[in-house]
Amino acid sequence: MTIDRRSFIGLTAAAATQVRPTLGLGEMATSSGGRRPNFLFLIADDLMFRTIGSINNPEVHTPNIDKLVRSGCHFTHCFHQGSWTGAICVASRTMLNTGLTAFHANRADSANQAGSVPAWGQTLRAAGYDTYITGKWHLDAVMLQRSFSEMGPVAPGFLPSTPDMYNRPAAGNHWDPANRSLVGHWLKKKLWLNSKDDAIQHSSELYADAAVEYLSRTVPKRQMPFFMYVGFNAPHDPRQAPQEYLDMYPSEKIAIPPNFLPEHPFDQGDHKTRDELLAPFPRTEQDVRVHRREYYAIITHMDAQIGRILGALQASGKAENTYVILTADHGLAVGEHGLMGKQNQYECSMRMPLIVAGPGIEAGKRVDEMVYQHSMYATTCDLAGVTVPPHVEFPSLAPMLRSANPKPVNDAMFGWLNILQRSIRTKRHKLIFYAHLNRYQVFDLENDPWEMHDLVDDPRYAEVKADLIAKLKQKQRELDDPMDIDHPKAVPAGNAY
Repeated sequence: MTIDRRSFIGLTAAAATQVRPTLGLGEMATSSGGRRPNFLFLIADDLMFRTIGSINNPEVHTPNIDKLVRSGCHFTHCFHQGSWTGAICVASRTMLNTGLTAFHANRADSANQAGSVPAWGQTLRAAGYDTYITGKWHLDAVMLQRSFSEMGPVAPGFLPSTPDMYNRPAAGNHWDPANRSLVGHWLKKKLWLNSKDDAIQHSSELYADAAVEYLSRTVPKRQMPFFMYVGFNAPHDPRQAPQEYLDMYPSEKIAIPPNFLPEHPFDQGDHKTRDELLAPFPRTEQDVRVHRREYYAIITHMDAQIGRILGALQASGKAENTYVILTADHGLAVGEHGLMGKQNQYECSMRMPLIVAGPGIEAGKRVDEMVYQHSMYATTCDLAGVTVPPHVEFPSLAPMLRSANPKPVNDAMFGWLNILQRSIRTKRHKLIFYAHLNRYQVFDLENDPWEMHDLVDDPRYAEVKADLIAKLKQKQRELDDPMDIDHPKAVPAGNAY
């Protein structure tokens, strides 16, 4: 269900008058005095895993996220489980907020029943947490109201601009990401805050203002623990930022990824979906530099807003008992493999950052085991001493945060895109299946982390391919995937089951 700006404003007003759920005696006893930890959850949109300066890309300036990395735990291999729609964020966020695995979440969403199971915020709210949201939600409005007792500005999933945001750079295209009149991330405050202020403000600043206000004015007065959900639309296109951030990234100095291609070697199924139309075909190195420049600029601008929020948390006096979680719904290609979007199974799109800092977590800790971002529901419940609801299927990562030698929770990572793609990834290898082409790819990620050399026809990898196909089928059975990859033409038409 897509909610426009006016609907969200109405929901915000309604939520402000809602009565907090009645707590049972057991719940009241365990949450009294605010001894349970607080949670500050920060989720970006389209933030790929190779965008954090201190982790893997010194080209990108992320000083505030870098501080989180140094003070907490960084999961180097965090994934999402795929999508039933080209709007990958909807599927990823549904799994995150329901705890349901891919096909169970899809069926609940398709039947308008995602709200039939207790959502993440709803569970913490029922356990005595003050729950607050600002920024992107992009899920069911009823689930939104049940999950959060208080709201700042809440945004739809996409902030469109003018047609010039597409097919560029090109002759006659005058797109300027710093032009505040082009809408997109440039929002009129009076429309979002119901005020008389005519000022135009970037979406990341608007949400950060709301989060800072809540941390400054509300949190210090409360005894109950809090769960804050801050959803940035950044760095999703249209990738706009103030000029001073764009100036940090001269396009001629932007590095071209080693797996750059003018165009993907074949139609992966969503070859010219909306995301792919942002740049002309075939792509040039200059096209990629322009788009990466804007991508990095909006990331650095978002990082500055994250710094403001973390500063307000510190000033609130609650930081020592607060877990800060930073992640994204999925990644993005931005020129890798000849692609611009996230409708693919490559590492750039399937992986995202995951950083957790807070009480008891070793500073500078690194976990290389493979995890799903959708485990945050169970993880926060585990850290808070709240019973994980029985419907939640993604396991808690709290044991990995506590252990000096974390044990793996996944032996292989499954991925999918509606009726078009399936993938399976082990620690070393990946197999991608394109159902509409009945075609496989095989990659040795240890020797080829940029996925540049398809080994599907290499006889030395025949056994690896067979093992990966068997593993993919096993995961399909575990997840109730209806596709028979041996007879892919038999799947029903459409883009969802």
